[in-house]
Amino acid sequence: MGKVIVQDFTCKEPITMIGTEAGVCWGADISDQKKNYRRGIDCLESEHGRTFEFPDAYMILDGYSARVIREWYTHIGGSPTRLQASTRYIDYEHGFDYVVPPSIEKDEAASAGYKKVMTILQNALTALDAFGVPREDTALLLPLGMTTRIVCKHNARNLMDMSHQRMCSRAYHEYRKLFDDVCNALRAYSEEWAYLVDHYFMPKCEYMGFCKEKKSCGKMPHKE
Repeated sequence: MGKVIVQDFTCKEPITMIGTEAGVCWGADISDQKKNYRRGIDCLESEHGRTFEFPDAYMILDGYSARVIREWYTHIGGSPTRLQASTRYIDYEHGFDYVVPPSIEKDEAASAGYKKVMTILQNALTALDAFGVPREDTALLLPLGMTTRIVCKHNARNLMDMSHQRMCSRAYHEYRKLFDDVCNALRAYSEEWAYLVDHYFMPKCEYMGFCKEKKSCGKMPHKE
């Protein structure tokens, strides 16, 4: 089961920060935090997107598949960055955890076959280790289904844009779960992040008012 941890480096008042930084450029009084907050809300409602790039969220994503994490950090924009658990230095020869998709887990035979392959890979890693093959080379056998851990930094604009794609019902199920965990972790971190998540993190059909997907789920009408 994956989990998201919001690190203390994360700005606790992202909306106030947005309003403060915007106020500097507008020649406004930035000594009043309430006014900064209201200015931040104005920026959000007016979609002054550059201002959303100031507040950063620092997170640990742990226990999700290497496949979904690879998709996570290829969603570029706003200079996000990340460090991932090393396959060169961490000892996977003596065990690695992995994700079993619901479509496989619900079928006893499919689940058994899937886990058998993982066991074969594990045994092969152990055997190669006994032959003295360097860990950096045996790591080529590690599957995309293995769980991994990253630390990452994303600004609010990048996360909002990501939500439009990854909260869509057509996004991969593990990614939707990962993004839901991110939303819950940010909600719990501070009231201002909770407001951002609840008002600005949404699938693109809700954001645009219509669906652009060729194969729509039917939640929103297609644009005529």
